Amino acid sequence: MTAVSPPRPARRARASARGTALTAATWVIALVFVSPVLWLVLTAFKEENQAATDPPTLFFQPTLDRFSAVLDADFLPYVGNSLIATLASTLLVLVLGLPAAYALSVAPVKRTQDVLFFFISTKMLPVVAVVVPIYVAASHLSMLDNVWTLVVLYTAMNLPIAVWMLRSFFLEVPGAIVEAARVEGAGLPRILWSVMLPVMAPGIAATALICTIFAWNEFFFAVNLTAAQAATVPVFLTGFITSEGLFVAQLSAAAVMASLPIVVVGWTAQRQLVRGLSMGAVK
Repeated sequence: MTAVSPPRPARRARASARGTALTAATWVIALVFVSPVLWLVLTAFKEENQAATDPPTLFFQPTLDRFSAVLDADFLPYVGNSLIATLASTLLVLVLGLPAAYALSVAPVKRTQDVLFFFISTKMLPVVAVVVPIYVAASHLSMLDNVWTLVVLYTAMNLPIAVWMLRSFFLEVPGAIVEAARVEGAGLPRILWSVMLPVMAPGIAATALICTIFAWNEFFFAVNLTAAQAATVPVFLTGFITSEGLFVAQLSAAAVMASLPIVVVGWTAQRQLVRGLSMGAVK
């Protein structure tokens, strides 16, 4: 006896119900993950007495006083230090990482895997294990509380990740394009600059954005190697945790302002980021 399949409208209704349920579940999960960020933003617009209530104050008159207090606390110099350390280190990472990744992908050398493992093995060393020698070296070189010390450290911190990422993007460039450029007489600099880099632009943007996020958020080196002149935004945030108490609303406002540049950069470059991170995923 042949089984009778359900009518087409019934199948469509069931498929639509499953799609609606999946969408609703996705929204619920997304709200769970985003809720701490939403609560942080809401707290930034509260008064201090409203931010510390138990149970939490849900209905309140928004105010910008906490943001004004953050700006009055010399927030902008810390932002300037973070911008210098982040942008300079990211640029250095790309300048040093692109040739290294090219050599390890398009023109590999002997024991390439050993070289790659050496790069990534530097990320396995705990940061706390090297801070004392770095502190002593910076002290002897009179480089303590200097933003360029952070530039060097952030470059070394992000370079292994960048080399691995850029190498994977180089491997996705079609070999026929490179071979055609060689037939036309293009040299290595021309091939790298005019042929490969335009194809890899999304991957380079993704690498630069990840290095920017890591450098902007770095705290351990900044808090141990800087004081008044070169302190960055993460160090500034710790100033609201004092012996007099925790200024929750003001700390939330400072955290929102500290996160805003990265959020803007990520939102602006999201298309390049998605394309870069998905290079090679679909053939």
